[in-house]
Amino acid sequence: MAISFSLEGKSALVTGANTGIGQAIAVALAQAGADVAVAGRSEPAETLDLIAQTGRKAVNIKADLSSIEPVQRVIAEAVAGLGKLDVLVNNAGIIRRDDLLQFSEEDWDAVIDTNLKTLFFLSQAAAKGMVEQGSGKIVNIASLLTFQGGIRVPSYAAAKSGVSGVTKAMANELAPRGVQVNAIAPGYISTNNTAALQGDETRNRQILERIPTGRWGNPDDIAGAAVFLASPASNYVTGHVLAVDGGWLAR
Repeated sequence: MAISFSLEGKSALVTGANTGIGQAIAVALAQAGADVAVAGRSEPAETLDLIAQTGRKAVNIKADLSSIEPVQRVIAEAVAGLGKLDVLVNNAGIIRRDDLLQFSEEDWDAVIDTNLKTLFFLSQAAAKGMVEQGSGKIVNIASLLTFQGGIRVPSYAAAKSGVSGVTKAMANELAPRGVQVNAIAPGYISTNNTAALQGDETRNRQILERIPTGRWGNPDDIAGAAVFLASPASNYVTGHVLAVDGGWLAR
């Protein structure tokens, strides 16, 4: 059964892989046997080195994914560097916080453009090649706010709810053509982005009291789910949003 989780001979593109969840996913895919391209604004030197240490090929693609301008180039460079594209992981994203009554159009558009619009059109571009080869996996990174409204993050909640809808819509059309589309909804994960929450004694206690497993997740908890959804083990799974949250949503 273990061979079903192997990514030997596969090629993957991960966006936003400089640190945290994206880095963990990129490295895990390489450890499972895939050659991996990473795309984002920052130079992911550590990530590229960790991929190379697995013996797999690492390709860096510099791109600002706040708009769809680089989408076609990103896919073209990934295919040129890897030879083909079997897996796309849409991890890149941003968050903007402000009170609902003061939330600006600029912050709304920035989050929707990066977290939803670019995600869709990058998936669309990747899917064209996957359909031609008759196989492929697209894994979107959603959120607990795919299911909940949150506080002071209306555009993020809207975008991540949209990720669920896009995931299901794409799955419906692409499943008959050999491509599976799924999403992962991380819970509270210990990363640079959540350092302030972890450092707030009251808020940290409230979060931990709500999580049945009694701990924050770590990026590797998400990476394992990504390997599953990228591998042949998930060939009959599509249109699904997998919560990896320590039981948060069950509470």
